Amino acid sequence: MSDQLNGRPPASYYIIAGVFLVWNIIGLLFYYQQMTLTPEAIASMGPEIAAFMEATPVWANAGYAIAVNAGVVASILLLLRNSWALYLYVLSFLGVLIQDLDAFVLRDVAGVFGNFAYYLPSIVIIICIAEIWYTRSVANRYQR
Repeated sequence: MSDQLNGRPPASYYIIAGVFLVWNIIGLLFYYQQMTLTPEAIASMGPEIAAFMEATPVWANAGYAIAVNAGVVASILLLLRNSWALYLYVLSFLGVLIQDLDAFVLRDVAGVFGNFAYYLPSIVIIICIAEIWYTRSVANRYQR
């Protein structure tokens, strides 16, 4: 028996892809918010946080931009059942790793933000892996 009804994936496929899209749009909004902060807004966060944010290298911000933009496009492609979604989810994951390399390996983000700084990046990495895993698992069944 086929997993598809009338040549279409089940509703769960679209629900999961939709959740991935919402997650990535939220990430894009956080990126936009961070990149459009005024110097006054950054300074109001306190001297340690302001210094940390101002010292972020361009390549780390580029990793962030790649991660969120590739994630949004990948999610749209997943909804459209396009096989390129997998490659863009991998690119998004690489962008996350580049951003985290700066924050966690080269600089001490936990020293500035405390141990709370580990929670959201850990969730992001887990969701990136889930996106890649899900997209690979449905690639032969539902994607064109």
